[in-house]
Amino acid sequence: MKRIQYHQYGGPEVMRLEDFEPARPGPGQVLVRVRAAAANPMDWGIRGGAMKMVTGRSFPRGLGNDLSGVVEAVGANVTRLTVGDEVLGGPTIKGSGAIAEMVLAEEKGLVMKPSNLSYEQAAAIPTVGITALQAMTKKGKLQPRQSVFVHGCLGGVGRAAAQIALARGASVGGSCRATAAQEARGLGIDPIVEFDFDPASLSGRGRFDLVLDTAGTLAVKDAQKMLKPGGRVVSIHPTPARLAKAALPGPFQVLIARPVTEDLEEVARAAEQGTLQVPIARTVPLTEAIAALTELELKGTPKGGKLVITT
Repeated sequence: MKRIQYHQYGGPEVMRLEDFEPARPGPGQVLVRVRAAAANPMDWGIRGGAMKMVTGRSFPRGLGNDLSGVVEAVGANVTRLTVGDEVLGGPTIKGSGAIAEMVLAEEKGLVMKPSNLSYEQAAAIPTVGITALQAMTKKGKLQPRQSVFVHGCLGGVGRAAAQIALARGASVGGSCRATAAQEARGLGIDPIVEFDFDPASLSGRGRFDLVLDTAGTLAVKDAQKMLKPGGRVVSIHPTPARLAKAALPGPFQVLIARPVTEDLEEVARAAEQGTLQVPIARTVPLTEAIAALTELELKGTPKGGKLVITT
């Protein structure tokens, strides 16, 4: 089997496409033949060593955390999935290795792939879908008829969060590049402001029940000015400074998304029903993945959707 892996933490130059021997599944584990995998910024954050307290110092390490594929083998105590099932989800952060021909994952990190989704579409949704859902519901406590502002509403998590909020009966405003305003409007987002907006440009203080910062560039004090009484500010960037701020009394919270089977099932249902759609900007085979991943990390291209790697 082949996979993208690395032998030390570092930049994109440490990535290699190499042969590896997949481990046999242990109790609660599932071996998946990968059909498609999707890239996320967390992938190069992990590869760079940002989470080495979790990922450790054992090498080589595989890259990638979002996938769709077919169950190849199951370990003891696996009850929901059987060989031949089409699944989506991903391995643990410590395990990673989704950008590969084969990967080992925990059963709890996988759910059945809706039959009306292609493998590419299915691979694009796990991380952004779970992060958006948990930001809206677990941290944001979103209720119908509430108002939400999503900073970075056309990024992966931002777009998913906006769709989840709209499907739950909330109104959604957001920020994006001026050139993409029409696309945001087509999703049902209103009002729309430019990405580097001045919070004062939004008419009236206290307009939103929930402000979600997906970009990590919205000052907490500015976000708080946009809140209604009792509102919440949620960031998906768990930096030490933000975590310290979140520990203080107040409306600011930081989400560290966690793979919860029920949440992944809800995300998959939303994708099946069409209320959650994650666009794909580029698809490449595994043999071209390193070049495409490097371009995405260093140049941010392609824009407007996910990079998906097929095997």
